[in-house]
Parts: sequence; C-alpha cells; structure tokens
Amino acid sequence: MKLLKNNIKRSVEVKADWEHLRKLFIMPDSVDKFVEFGRDLLDLIHNFFQEKGGIHSAISISDLEKIFSNIALPQKPHLLKEVLLEIKNKIIAHSVKVGNPYYIGHMTSAVPYFMILIEMIITALNQNQVKIESAKSSTFVERELISWMHRLIYQNDEDFYNENIQNHEIALGNVTLDGTLANLTAMLVARNSAFPPDNRFPGIRTAGLYESFRYYGVKKAIITVSMRGHYSFDKIARVIGIGNDNVIRIPVNSYDKIDIVKLEKLCRDIENENKKGGEKIKVISLVGIAGTTETGNIDNLNELSKIAERYGHYYHVDAAWGGAVMLVDEFRYLFRGIEKADSVTIDAHKLLYSPVSMGMVFFKNINSLNFLKHNSNYIIRADSVDLGRFSIEGSRPFNSLIPWTSLKVFGRDGFQILFEHAFEITSSLRGLIERHCNFETMSHPELFILIYRFIPKDVKDRLNSLMLKVNSDEIDFDSIELLKIKQINAILNELNIELHKELREADNSFVSRTRIDSPAYYYQRIVVLRAVTINPLTTPAILKEIINEQSKIGLKIYQSGFDKRLEKI
Repeated sequence: MKLLKNNIKRSVEVKADWEHLRKLFIMPDSVDKFVEFGRDLLDLIHNFFQEKGGIHSAISISDLEKIFSNIALPQKPHLLKEVLLEIKNKIIAHSVKVGNPYYIGHMTSAVPYFMILIEMIITALNQNQVKIESAKSSTFVERELISWMHRLIYQNDEDFYNENIQNHEIALGNVTLDGTLANLTAMLVARNSAFPPDNRFPGIRTAGLYESFRYYGVKKAIITVSMRGHYSFDKIARVIGIGNDNVIRIPVNSYDKIDIVKLEKLCRDIENENKKGGEKIKVISLVGIAGTTETGNIDNLNELSKIAERYGHYYHVDAAWGGAVMLVDEFRYLFRGIEKADSVTIDAHKLLYSPVSMGMVFFKNINSLNFLKHNSNYIIRADSVDLGRFSIEGSRPFNSLIPWTSLKVFGRDGFQILFEHAFEITSSLRGLIERHCNFETMSHPELFILIYRFIPKDVKDRLNSLMLKVNSDEIDFDSIELLKIKQINAILNELNIELHKELREADNSFVSRTRIDSPAYYYQRIVVLRAVTINPLTTPAILKEIINEQSKIGLKIYQSGFDKRLEKI
C-alpha cells in the first residue's frame, strides 16, 4: 500500500484549524486522492481475508486491554493515514475471521463481498430513515422491502400489496436495529393491544401498567415461549414492565419443539382460573420459534396458531433465524401456520447473508402498528409519510438497502442454492458425528444448527446400557442407575468444556458451546458443542477435518484423568 506503511511515525503535527476540518467534510477536489485512500482501505480488508493462520489472533485478552487503555481523549487532530494504520495494526489484526470456512460456531458467517460496497453507499448517503426529509428515496426502498417480506409470510393477494406497498397511512412492518428490537416491537404491540383505550380509559400507553392492571382487573401479564426461546424475551419482559418471572418457559419435546400438550394445559388452566372471578391472568402473547438459536428447530406453528385462536391470545412467531428459508418454496412446509401469526420477526443478518445487524418485524393486521404510532411537531408530524411514526427507534440508518440488494443480486433461485448447500453440509456433519464412535448427537436439526458432544466410546456404551435399564422400567428418579447417569453426564460436561477450551487454543477451527436441558436425559443440564452450518465456503471435507481434530484432542483430555474418574462411577 502506498499510504499505509507499518513503520510510519507521526512526523507531522496537525493543526486544528478551520480549513483542515472543513476539508474532512467535503469530497477532495481530486478524485485520485479519494480513490487512493479508498484503495488503501480496500487493501486492508482484502489482506484480512487473504491472511493465513488461525481464526483468532494470538494476542491475549489482557494484552488487548492494554492496547485500548489510553484514558485520555485525543486532543490534537491526527492524519487520516495514521489513524488507518492504527486500525490496521490494532483492530483488524486482532479481529475474528468469522468468514473462515472452519468457523462454524455462530450465526455470524461469511457475507458476499459486495456488501462492503453497499455499506460504503449507506455511509456516504447518510440517510436518516426516521423522516422523509432526510430519507427521500430510501423511505420507499424500505417500504418495498417490507412489502416483499410481508408477502413472503402472509401471502395476501396482489391487490392487497398493490394497495399497501407505499400506503403511508399504515405500516406492514418495521426495519429495526436487530432481532431483539424486532421482538420488542411485536411484544409492545401485543401488550398495548391487551390493554387498549376505550371510552372511559386512555389505554396502557397513557395510563401505564399499574392503572391498566387495575382497570382491566388483571393481577399479572405473561408471555409464553419454549425453553429454547431466545433470551431476548427475558430482556423484553423487563423493558415492558412484566418482569422475567412472567416469561413462562414451556418444556420441549424430544425434538426440541415446544410441548403443545403442556402449553394447551397452561392456557386451559388460566382460562378456568379467570372464570372464577377476581383478578385475572392476562396472556400478552403466545410465542412460537421458527429456528431455535441453540438447536435449529421449528415449533409446530400450526398447532400454536390453533391454541392462540381457541383462547383468544395474541400469536407471535420469532423467525429471526429461520424465516428467510421461506424464500424457497420447497422448504415452505417447514413453516406451516406462520401465516396465521399476528406478528413475525426475521433477521437480515442471519440467513439473508447480510452483515450485522438488522431485524425486521411484520404484522398481519395493517393497523397493528397504530398501537405504537406517535408524532412530534418538529420531525414526524401526524399527517406525514415518515417511517418514524410507527417505530420505537428514532434516528436509524438506511440498512434496508443491504437485504434489498441481497435479494436482488441472489434472487430466490440463488438463495435456493445457498440453502440447499447449508442443508447438505448440516446433513454431512450429522452423518460424521453419528458414524463416529466418540460423539453423540444431541438434537434433530431442521435449520442448519447441530448440537453434539464428545463422549468416548466406552463411556457411551456404558451410558447407553444404563439408559436402557432406566427406560425399560417405570422411571424411579431415585434409582442408582439414574444417579450414575447424572454423575457420568456431570463429568462429561467438564470434559466437553475442557475440549472447547483446547479447540480455542489450537485455533484451527471454531464451534461454540452451550448448556441445554436435554429431554433425552430427563432434562439434566448437558454441555454441548454447537455448530452453525451456513457458510457457503464450508465443505464436507472441512467438516471431517474439524471432527477428526475434536476427537483427537478429546481423547487426549479424556486420558489425562477423566477416564479414571469415570471408571469409579
């Protein structure tokens, strides 16, 4: 690179005068100078992707803390080339290579290179989506994107979308910063619609939670979601004022889907209790998950919709992870019933292969977002076409351009190829694990996530024998066999934690780690490794390398003392 040399020293002191600062806000008179810096920046990015070596840099956390522990705010201006060099040496050099095909640990994955260019356009235009006066064409791009995705979910007829795609009187949905804000938007609509205004009461938005509970004779309000539901619902419960205790986590079945029978019983019990008179329990929303973040499974959305209809509850589907798969008609059946949901969330930065972060929320009823509608004299007047009238957020960038571009460049046909590849490598990984004597699959994946654990063959054989004995009789939770199963699993938890740490140290590949209540082991907390198989660059051969390395390191750890501990049980 011409401008960024590793040995550059700060030889010129920059004076903070008006002329210097003014030039930073205007395009250079010469395009060559602007392009020169642009090329240097693209070189930085390109070299980061081309660099060989591990997924993580070798620097320690403590050393990173030292690098970024300058407590003094910069006083004097710096030359741009010096700051870019600092970014190169201190930040880019120690960033995680999430696009590496051996990185299969999180939903953050490779993105197409053109996204870098789209991000540059977004920054250059600097549109603020809250207001038409700061987001002219981009307002209509966002409405078009929302209409596309709304039609994907709810499949209304052409007349409906022709009438509403650019109808500024309503909002089919919102673009949000991330999935949490998308779910929060849906839950606020659900909460506000549960305590609406009438001729005598101004509604929860005006009166607040306490007065709303008093007026409607409610002692508490709840949200139901499966044990595999995203942790954002706990955060949301705190924000909307109902508290974590009122997020009711429903157990899952052996396929990691919400237990419909247990949910039905809860709803029936609440209805019967409410009929007795006195203060009631209000169900703000039933929540279904279309792509659990730990196991990649989809709740029975159709049965959930029937329960919601039967008991008159608001029905929300969190499809942040899996919703984009509906782009392929062949896989639509997985989401049967989603079109009956009152609201649905989808994240662009997951399976639309967009950079972090952008969420979207969509509503079946075109007037639902009136429960959040607001205005302000100086920016979002009541009669305006401003997107900000219907959103929680105020100032917001033109991020909708990213998935809009992605959908245009790939098309539904392109996404079909990407998703078929993801299904293929998910199946390949599952096959590798199930055929390997030293591993155990811990889920039945539907959408590109597989959890499993390392378990040496002799331990697995012994554990299977104990499980057969327990399952052959009426379950005695105080039996010696079940106690041994719990003890073995507790040690295996330690073993898999150590394995995960060793894999991080080796840094040849990356999978994440979590702890789940496993239905197979009577909901004992089991530590598992978690693979997310969506990177288009990952191949079955790479997956085989990853599993072989995990087995090799796992056996080494097992033979360092875990084997002796397990023999004593």
